[in-house]
Amino acid sequence: MFQNFFNALKNRGVNVSLSEWLTLQQALDEGLCESSLTRFYHVARSILVHSEADFDKYDLAFEDCFKSLKMETEVSAQMLRWLDKPDENAMLHEKDKEYLNSVESFEIDKDDVEKQFKQRLKDQDSEHNGGAYWIGTMGKTSFGNTGGNIGGIRVGGATGYQSAFQVIGARRYRDFRDDRVLTGRQFMTALRRLRQFSTKLDIPKTELDINSTVDRTCNNGGCLEIVMDRPRKNSVKLLLLMDSGGTMIPYCQLLNELFQSVHKSNHYREVKTYYFHNCIYSHVYNTPACENGDWTETEWMFRNLDKDFKVIIVGDAAMAPEELYARDGNYRGPNGGYSGQEWLLRLRRKYRRVVWMNPKMSPTPAPWREAETAIKEIFPMLPLTVAGLNAGMEILMQRQ
Repeated sequence: MFQNFFNALKNRGVNVSLSEWLTLQQALDEGLCESSLTRFYHVARSILVHSEADFDKYDLAFEDCFKSLKMETEVSAQMLRWLDKPDENAMLHEKDKEYLNSVESFEIDKDDVEKQFKQRLKDQDSEHNGGAYWIGTMGKTSFGNTGGNIGGIRVGGATGYQSAFQVIGARRYRDFRDDRVLTGRQFMTALRRLRQFSTKLDIPKTELDINSTVDRTCNNGGCLEIVMDRPRKNSVKLLLLMDSGGTMIPYCQLLNELFQSVHKSNHYREVKTYYFHNCIYSHVYNTPACENGDWTETEWMFRNLDKDFKVIIVGDAAMAPEELYARDGNYRGPNGGYSGQEWLLRLRRKYRRVVWMNPKMSPTPAPWREAETAIKEIFPMLPLTVAGLNAGMEILMQRQ
């Protein structure tokens, strides 16, 4: 069983070293888990998982390996159906809310609540709403949801008063993963890192230096020391080139979030955004519609946007080989005498810092992804995830 758990962790992408695995075996030998699967879950996670970004992967591996075991606190699908009553949140009276909010202190015997919960799971054979004994909704017991008891175990439903000390059956850490496709907020956080290229103005120090303030305060044993610095002048110039249409249609919302994140940021001296379909040719488009005539010549872009622009290309690199290699491979418009590959090489020679972000990059070379493999030889290509964009920012921030 435990060998299967080790393999499940590896399959889910959790890097576990031999020394960590032996440490877990030692913890088991010393009885730290006390024959409890729940305790084993927490002890193993504390030893084997290095970052909260891997918590969700760990949970999935744990489920893969131990889902066949009957846990004492396992909630059946039938029980969850009984408790699935989202409309009942509106039935809570204001006077009940006021009463709950007015309670300043209370004590909960967690062991006693868990013991009662396990017994109710064994005994209960029907749905219950209201009341003060069974697992249900709108009641006064410590188990269920949308009830009036502070503390306890929320089972199903949505979080109400944030008073439950245990939430069962929820993947609480999926948003911590660094291999998920990005959201707008994560775009803005990663793109902000380019701000370090901003130049300092030769004027009085009027801007709070947060990092230095924290360092000085810690070095002073917690006695606050404010550090000021000169404000920065935006000097970063960013060129964003995004694939639009065709196989990129499922990522329209993602591209819109990236566009909004870039243009909402005030960390750039200049931002230019253009679009292409599958590959860059003699023209780049001014809008995501990629309509012929509503475009800008790529040569004009080369002439007017200097080599200091940092370039982010977003696309899935899913195109037929002839679209990349043939000089007449652009079936939507002119090629300008060059193949798609030659245009990409010209762009690479023009700009010193370029990264290609791919929302569905293949982890390994594949014959049907020939174009992607070829483009990887021209540009650094990274997955459009939290970890990928952070790595991309590192490449763009290199000064040489």
